[in-house]
Amino acid sequence: MKPAGLALHQAARAVLPGGVNSATRYVGSPYAFVAAEGARVTDADGTHYLDYHAAFGAVLLGHNAPVVNEAVARALGGVDLMGIGVTRPEIELAELVTELIPSAETTISTMSGSEATAQAVRLTRAVTGRPLLVKFQGCYHGWHDSVARNVISPPERAYARDPLSAGLLDEAVDSTLIAEFNDLDSVRACFERHPERIAAVILEPVPHNVGALLPTQEFVEGLRALTTAHGSLLIFDEVITGFRHALGGYQQVCGVMPDLTAFGKAMGNGYPVAGLAGRRDLMARYESDVLLAGTFNGHPVTTAAAVATMTYLRDNPDFYHRTHRLGERMRSGLSDILGELSTSATVAGFGGVFAVYFTSGPVRGYRDLLRNDGDAYRVFHRRMTEAGFLMLPMALKRNHISGAHTEADIDLTLEAARDVLKSMHTEGLLPGA
Repeated sequence: MKPAGLALHQAARAVLPGGVNSATRYVGSPYAFVAAEGARVTDADGTHYLDYHAAFGAVLLGHNAPVVNEAVARALGGVDLMGIGVTRPEIELAELVTELIPSAETTISTMSGSEATAQAVRLTRAVTGRPLLVKFQGCYHGWHDSVARNVISPPERAYARDPLSAGLLDEAVDSTLIAEFNDLDSVRACFERHPERIAAVILEPVPHNVGALLPTQEFVEGLRALTTAHGSLLIFDEVITGFRHALGGYQQVCGVMPDLTAFGKAMGNGYPVAGLAGRRDLMARYESDVLLAGTFNGHPVTTAAAVATMTYLRDNPDFYHRTHRLGERMRSGLSDILGELSTSATVAGFGGVFAVYFTSGPVRGYRDLLRNDGDAYRVFHRRMTEAGFLMLPMALKRNHISGAHTEADIDLTLEAARDVLKSMHTEGLLPGA
């Protein structure tokens, strides 16, 4: 008899392209899920997993966090979707955003991070009257044409033209320039080649879409200075880093203020809510000639989830100390195991995020990641998942610790990782082994 999860996947294929609603959701077994609570999820065949995927990091407090579920239940009995005017929950959310994100003076709501970055790009072009955008190889900013290029590029297409999809408008793809993370000279070169043509530089402050590259302080401060000097705007895409690493996002950590900040994912603990915030004078263009539209923007249910999540984080400052401590426990433990095996690997991460690069360090930018052993990366994640620890079995994907994980969970995970890595070492699957 076929496993229940596989049967569900086959039923899905009859009505969904590929059987999934997002390209990276199909990774084979486990095929489908039926329950989630805290740090654990259950697949359709009744297998339990300790979850480190966390819906690409959207789940921050833990699955089905009571504080969020209770707020959503209350919202269901209140104002429904109006599509006109404004509601009190929308104002409460905006007040929290402007209170917590250091650079936020005013804000708008969207339903997804891709919508937030699309709004940011459009706004910067309107404000500056310039057509070009600079992004960094390895950073992902959503599915829209302007940014859907050069993420996990193979060596032959890295830094060259590497669109993520067929059907993208050529002019939009070619209006985005590619620079190297942690390399200010590569950004300067873009400005030199295209004087007074660059509207904005968009950056994942920590490029988590390729694991966990960490920026130098010189780099983020240099970007701020470069964009200001050239009359361009600086966009921080904090869709992943926002609320996960600090209450005010990574800009709070590094002390560098962007002109615009896109945010989402963890702010609603898994509910579809995101937004864009920034300087009042820039955001005021939404009151005149820049289109802001979206029937479900500020939806009362998703807004309630975000307000509950953000309020909890604000009122429980130890949350970040705890998840950062667990993250360091995981990273240190993995480093010790890999050191014992004398393999070429580097453990990276920040806060509650961790990733193992199967290459020798240091790892500063995407050029360093071209040395990563993608096969070893996928085998490690696959075998950890088979052992009951859910990790996305794709190269360069990060793992997340939520507020529901415990020290015992971390220790249990490290015991399993030791067994998996030892077996990979024995089989000659680790670089340098």
